[in-house]
Amino acid sequence: MESRYRILVVEDDREIREGIEIYLRNQGYEVLQASNGEEGLEVIEREELHLAIVDVMMPVMDGVTMLMKLRAMGREFPVIILSAKSEEVDKIMGLNMGADDYVTKPFTPLELLARVNSHLRRYSKYLSAVNSEDGREHVYQIGGLELNEDTVEVSVDGEPVKLTPMEFKIVQLLIKNPGRVFSADEIYERIWNEKAVNTDTIMVHVRNIREKIELDPKNPKYLKVVWGVGYKIDRQ
Repeated sequence: MESRYRILVVEDDREIREGIEIYLRNQGYEVLQASNGEEGLEVIEREELHLAIVDVMMPVMDGVTMLMKLRAMGREFPVIILSAKSEEVDKIMGLNMGADDYVTKPFTPLELLARVNSHLRRYSKYLSAVNSEDGREHVYQIGGLELNEDTVEVSVDGEPVKLTPMEFKIVQLLIKNPGRVFSADEIYERIWNEKAVNTDTIMVHVRNIREKIELDPKNPKYLKVVWGVGYKIDRQ
């Protein structure tokens, strides 16, 4: 991987797009630009990227459609979506399609940079684990649910389950602490390594995980909610 992280900014407002680029470049990041989702996908096809910042509402191809297509391409780098307060439904849809986080417009440069730095730290650890070849295996199993930390793989009843890096980290936290209930705030703070904000993203990630690991997501066998408290993976 290159020494400098490469970030794609997909935003139809040129002033916002170039403003974000200035802030990111000042932090030492290499920045690529696109003005809509279609252009963004073209960049993704030809460049190695480590993170994307994608606006929800854009002409030609919106951010949610772009996100759905890039995840279908098997690209697993973190995606932060930008949305106006009036685009709440689109924001939740974006999280359902595989976004890792969102920032609501208007936002401060420091807020966006904090999110970018946080996601890149975690993605770097994820890539290090994927590329690890030391022969060790750290495997955690609850019933038919199995997580391997060294290969960064999850399976259910022997069948591989494709999780995003964020989803993997949540399952990893819960399966390593079977029976323990974690609040959304605690999950956020453990994974983001910062004070909890936007904890509704945790709820959406949990729902996505259930769709992937549970035979009946509405009657979960593994990832359970303790109403008013938080989430846990029970000992079987």
